[in-house]
Amino acid sequence: MYLTQGLHRSLQQNPDRVAISFRGRKRTFREFADRVARLAAALRGLGMADGDRVGMLALNSDRYLEYAMGVWWGGGVLNPVNVRWSAAEIAYSMDDCETRILIVDDSFIGAAREVCALARNAPVLVHAGDAAPPPDMLSFDALIASSLPMRDAGRGGADLACIMYTGGTTGFPKGVMQTHLNMWSSSIMRIAESAPLPDTAVLHAAPFFHVAGLGRALVQFVAGEAHVIIPAFDAGDVLKAIGEERVSETLLVPTMIQAVLNHPDFARTDLSSLKRLTYGASPIPESLLDRVIECLPGVELAHSYGMTEACPSISANSPSSHDEAGRRGGRYRSIGRGLPGLMVKVVDADGQVVPRGTVGEIVVRGPNVMAGYWKKPEETAQTLRDGWLHTGDGAYMDDEGYLYIVDRIKDMIVSGGENVYSAEVESVIVRHPAVAACAVIGIPHEKWGEAVHAVIVCKPGATLGEEEVREHCRQHIAGYKCPKTVEFREQLPLSAAGKILKRGIRAPYWSGRTRAVN
Repeated sequence: MYLTQGLHRSLQQNPDRVAISFRGRKRTFREFADRVARLAAALRGLGMADGDRVGMLALNSDRYLEYAMGVWWGGGVLNPVNVRWSAAEIAYSMDDCETRILIVDDSFIGAAREVCALARNAPVLVHAGDAAPPPDMLSFDALIASSLPMRDAGRGGADLACIMYTGGTTGFPKGVMQTHLNMWSSSIMRIAESAPLPDTAVLHAAPFFHVAGLGRALVQFVAGEAHVIIPAFDAGDVLKAIGEERVSETLLVPTMIQAVLNHPDFARTDLSSLKRLTYGASPIPESLLDRVIECLPGVELAHSYGMTEACPSISANSPSSHDEAGRRGGRYRSIGRGLPGLMVKVVDADGQVVPRGTVGEIVVRGPNVMAGYWKKPEETAQTLRDGWLHTGDGAYMDDEGYLYIVDRIKDMIVSGGENVYSAEVESVIVRHPAVAACAVIGIPHEKWGEAVHAVIVCKPGATLGEEEVREHCRQHIAGYKCPKTVEFREQLPLSAAGKILKRGIRAPYWSGRTRAVN
């Protein structure tokens, strides 16, 4: 299948239905598709050939979805840029997958220029904002207006659709290669698990550069549903959008849900249109679940678990796990059961299925599993073994197929819904001239789930302060990857082979908890 199929179907069946709503700007499927076809032609005119990458450095907007569909319509491949990354990280990803066109909005004009200065081959810059375009950038809207619509290039199936960068265990980001089939099948799995509501309007608060946000948008395109967009998460904007646009469904992480419930406008906002609330990134605390049930009676609550390499869907925990019986049995703490079309197992180090209730690694096989990591055959081979995607998440499966995560096998921290690989942070910290060795771990955090914690050994005679470490990190990596706390020791625990024993460092922080992750 091809990812523009849903748009073609909506053009055929509901061309005059409102497709996109953003800051008062509304476009029907007919209007949206016309702009998509013109943008595709404009990008071809700028040199985009079949399979070429086009990046976007921007907050959520109607233009972001035009970018996604326009690139696919023209036969290209997306490179959605993480707006929280440093200019150096962005430039690395642009160079790595040879992105030659970069679309930016008003918020990231300066950042785009920094990226161009750092990149080996500076991309063509296209401005997609509401302000006047800078003189050194092309205008997104002018390109659309001056181009004739082209026919859909019709790329699909095993053709590459998106390269989505995620953290790397070697200290460098790695590009997850997602095909049209990968992303389309993931959308179908979600629809099969949770049927669309009648006349659905879905609010997008999760960022489109993230697999959860873009994946959610694709589900809506396949189902022919309306998109309501806010630039980024803001509790007040979420409430306003639900009340004014009559939103029926949205995806939030637990910290976002808590912010919405705590907002002063919550009690005076008409939320009667909201029928379904999906959360992800981390389990929901029981106290927060109690508040949701009390404050949003009748709203279906479900949990979705996935990862970039699964494009992103793996399992879902249904509304029945969040009702009184599900809570009493503790099933709300589960990440749910494998989605239709997927095979999910829990295995030991040799790849053998472990008995129910025994902790092992979650592995997944299905049409949504990535094609591999861009130009990283060794890391691809480590993650995709005998057709199975190794998630790195330690879990057990109960007798009814529900999965419960208890630990993380790979050296990764999940903070506020973002993946942080310890190796990335460590590789930056050890560049500081005062550092002899370091270990980075995740420790419990009430708001973010996990916080990045650095344990550092200084060189003899050297001194270093906590804020100095953070400032050094901010120069090289995104703010959310920088340590929130820093601890200085005289030495780190080592194995006989000289390997740092992180489990021993982590143990005191997670003592007394049933899970070693949040």
